[in-house]
Amino acid sequence: VVRRAERQAADRDTARAPPRARCAALAVASGAGMRALYESLGVFVVDGGPTLSPSTFELLAGIHAARAEQVVVLPNGADVVLVAERAAELSDKVAAVVPTTSQQAGLAVALALDPERDARANAAAMDAALRALRTGGVAHAAREDPAGRWAVGDAVGYVGDELVAWGDPERTLGAVLAGLADGAGPITCIAGDGAPLADERVRALAPAGVELELSRGGQPSWWWLLAAG
Repeated sequence: VVRRAERQAADRDTARAPPRARCAALAVASGAGMRALYESLGVFVVDGGPTLSPSTFELLAGIHAARAEQVVVLPNGADVVLVAERAAELSDKVAAVVPTTSQQAGLAVALALDPERDARANAAAMDAALRALRTGGVAHAAREDPAGRWAVGDAVGYVGDELVAWGDPERTLGAVLAGLADGAGPITCIAGDGAPLADERVRALAPAGVELELSRGGQPSWWWLLAAG
């Protein structure tokens, strides 16, 4: 009886659910605001926790739960790419992985998703968008720099994988924005948990002529995540 009731409930849920798309995207994300940003684009989300480290099982469950025949996975972390590829191999659905290594990169390439294309075509379009993308970020230092450049709690700023500034949050964010603005289009800036500057101050740091799009992601560890392309 219990199993019959469960099947009936599942049938009702299926009847109420929207029809499946041909292809959907599944992203690993952390932070309520970040999840909302992905979901606003129609992307399904697996909660990666503070360290963005979901298991193969969690990603496989996310692939199967996504309401689409095929799925493109956005791992959003360098350490998650192989885990995502393994989940895609194990999936009963056709699944492809686009090797995004940051949450802001995943958001940017998700715009290239066409629900009517198959996973392979969508992955190719997202890969092309990823290659054209430049990313950066400002984090708060969890450890003191052995070389004495910063202390715990100071800002450290990156453009791509290159460390470009450290110390004061305002100066560090300004340096990252300047590094991304060189030859780029609009810059997306996503504020994280505890970001120490108000939006008005962040806008004032944008280089002249650069369009800055601000959002709140609530992600841990990173005060600001940025993308330009």
